Amino acid sequence: MQTIEIALRPKAVEDAAAIRQAVVRSGKIAKQEIGEIIVNRRSIDARGRQPVYRLRVDVYTPEDTIEAEAPVSASYRDVSDAPEVIIVGCGPAGMFCALEMLEIGLKPIILERGKDVQQRRRDLRAIQQFGRVDPDSNYCFGEGGAGTYSDGKLYTRSLKRGNYLKSLQVLVEHGAQPEILIDAHPHIGSNKLPKVVANLRETIIRYGGEIRFGHRVVDLGQEKGGGITSLLVEHEGNRTELRAAAYVFATGHSARDIYELLRSKAIRLEAKPFALGVRIEHPQPLIDEIQYRQREREENLPASSYKLVTQVKDRGVFSFCMCPGGLVVPAATAPGELVVNGMSLSRRDSPYANSGTVVAVELEDLKPYAEHGVFAGLAFQREVEKTMFQSGDGSQAAPAQKLTDFVAGKVSSELNDTSYIPGLHAAPMHDLLPTGIYQRLRQGVQDFGRKMSGYYTDDANVIGTESRTSSPVRIPRDRQTYMHAEVPGLFPCGEGAGYAGGILSAAMDGANVARAVKNYVNF
Repeated sequence: MQTIEIALRPKAVEDAAAIRQAVVRSGKIAKQEIGEIIVNRRSIDARGRQPVYRLRVDVYTPEDTIEAEAPVSASYRDVSDAPEVIIVGCGPAGMFCALEMLEIGLKPIILERGKDVQQRRRDLRAIQQFGRVDPDSNYCFGEGGAGTYSDGKLYTRSLKRGNYLKSLQVLVEHGAQPEILIDAHPHIGSNKLPKVVANLRETIIRYGGEIRFGHRVVDLGQEKGGGITSLLVEHEGNRTELRAAAYVFATGHSARDIYELLRSKAIRLEAKPFALGVRIEHPQPLIDEIQYRQREREENLPASSYKLVTQVKDRGVFSFCMCPGGLVVPAATAPGELVVNGMSLSRRDSPYANSGTVVAVELEDLKPYAEHGVFAGLAFQREVEKTMFQSGDGSQAAPAQKLTDFVAGKVSSELNDTSYIPGLHAAPMHDLLPTGIYQRLRQGVQDFGRKMSGYYTDDANVIGTESRTSSPVRIPRDRQTYMHAEVPGLFPCGEGAGYAGGILSAAMDGANVARAVKNYVNF
């Protein structure tokens, strides 16, 4: 077997005959020695005059026999009678932690404050259409976590954290499209993720694990040495004490009440840097024309994306969670706040492109909030989110400006069309945002316009506020044991604990924590 790279025009990228011809034309392998050809990597290169797909392919000889890999699920075993481990949170970190426990022989019991993916839909509709925010069921809380209904991008730079291909394979086995195994920037889509998540749930239950929805952790018991002895859980108004061999906290970046609970028990937390800003929405055809240099996107080319970064006054300003062909959605987790996020469906066929555009917030920037101690970043987040909400009419309609008016510091007389269902209202974003954030964003988007001609335009909306990029608090843990150094049995996990930055990195972290729990339980 030899691995080579070939280039194809977009219209031919799924044509097996065209792929074979490209391998022959490469001249690297004699025609008679070419047998099965398997694509193992696919990416778009739009740097030239015309965009092309670059494929990395494995070329076998006609005599080679290719054996299919055994499914990951083949290694799962019945854990019905195994030692029990409680996992708080049913996002990607919690679910993949549970799946790994099925392999190593621990029984996962997932406690999820929110609802399953089907029932979450009603609460998302209530946010979108009526401005009602359920603090337990929203775009951040519920089965599958924030990623289920907010895009499903799967690329990560955290490849050292674990076997990302295994995580992708698990998703494919549970219903994700096989293309995520070869695409350079894999994406499932918020219309397909709910089914994948439901299938993951069924697997966990089938092998003896449990998932309990509507269960919120309200207190915890500790022994004299600081270790956790139990969790007090509330469900439908009733409280129950639960005990297990270990406790994994994979609660996501917005479970502020968990941070409050841990602080009330004198469990050490740490402040950490994060980022805050806005979401900027352009017409997708404009981004396509800029990136592909085509007025109409060629067949088999996906909605184009971008990634932009600059430095302004010693702080990074960068695009974040870019959603081509996507939608802007309301991501508040409590009444009285306004937060926006982005998502895309699998086809990415919305006429809009949006991206978080944020400024790095370092700990030294939080000195005005020093009275809040380790929660200074949370206080800063809350203040901005409440300010955005109070600028409106009490609904989830978001404050916005045209991009050029945002830079000029004037309220827009009218706004562009938007994908944001609750609607936009013209507002002085230059006043609503903290001064340091606004000034850096103002310069940053002008820098972006110089890097990407056409980006800086009157046709784009600036929408506030993108504030949940990551948690401003970390639950510290030992690098070797993955356990809180001062609290035996407590395993911080995933994005909410400050150790992941998206679906795939959270999934890998969950698997790592599961193996660490096995070492701790030592059965």
